[in-house]
Amino acid sequence: MAVPTITDRPVRRPALSPSRAGDFKQCPLLYRFRAVDRLPEKPTRAQVRGTVVHAVLEDLFGLPAAERLPERARELVGPAWERVRAERPEFADLFEGAEEGEQAEWLASAESLLDGYFGLEDPRRFDADARELLVEWELPSGVLLRGFVDRVDVAPTGEIRVVDYKTGAAPREVGEAKALFQMKFYALVLWRLRGVVPRQLRLMYLADRQALAYTPDEAELSRFERTLEAIWDAILRAAKSGDFRPNPSRLCDYCDHKARCPAFDGTPPPYPGWPEPDASESVLDRAD
Repeated sequence: MAVPTITDRPVRRPALSPSRAGDFKQCPLLYRFRAVDRLPEKPTRAQVRGTVVHAVLEDLFGLPAAERLPERARELVGPAWERVRAERPEFADLFEGAEEGEQAEWLASAESLLDGYFGLEDPRRFDADARELLVEWELPSGVLLRGFVDRVDVAPTGEIRVVDYKTGAAPREVGEAKALFQMKFYALVLWRLRGVVPRQLRLMYLADRQALAYTPDEAELSRFERTLEAIWDAILRAAKSGDFRPNPSRLCDYCDHKARCPAFDGTPPPYPGWPEPDASESVLDRAD
């Protein structure tokens, strides 16, 4: 039996993910650069480390419960890094020109984050219902929602917990609101898919071993659904004309596309029009 190629797979139209919704809210032009122009961005070591740590935690819950120990998680770091690097060859340049020992220190910092995870919970006490779960749901208005959930836990009583790992430190108020936006997005999609409002949304900040828990309700998720529809409507209005305007802020200092931004005397590339359906999301869409 022939293995399906990329072109054989079902074609997906553009969808709204938590990352891209966040981009549009932060800066419509950033959304355009990432979702429409799909301009390349150089991954940082912190981003790739987050990807490796997520991969290890996914692998950890694939082990028998008794083996889910800190030392076993550390053993998984090297193989996870090799696998991630093989999947994304551009990551191989992450340590090009680096001094001796830098990669080893970086891997050790990933191990430290995993120690932080074990300071928050004991994975031997339960099994995950799903790991790195791709979820999709089309709202009645036609908005297609898509995202990756780090982990879904289901209690014997049927209650659902949505878990997201963050490899940075716990944020201040603005960052916390951004993180909760992402979690409400997942909660909404899972509610629509499974017919059950998640009992708890849990954010785990591994760097400083802090956890944030939140309990949504149906009314709140219904309001959030309307918020997502409004964001998508705004995106489609901009898509018709290509008028994705910049929204300068302090975050511009960290933007890979600052040189192309008219707010800083740059010139964006010609608008290519609304993108054709895309059948994939990048690894970095799932990173912190």
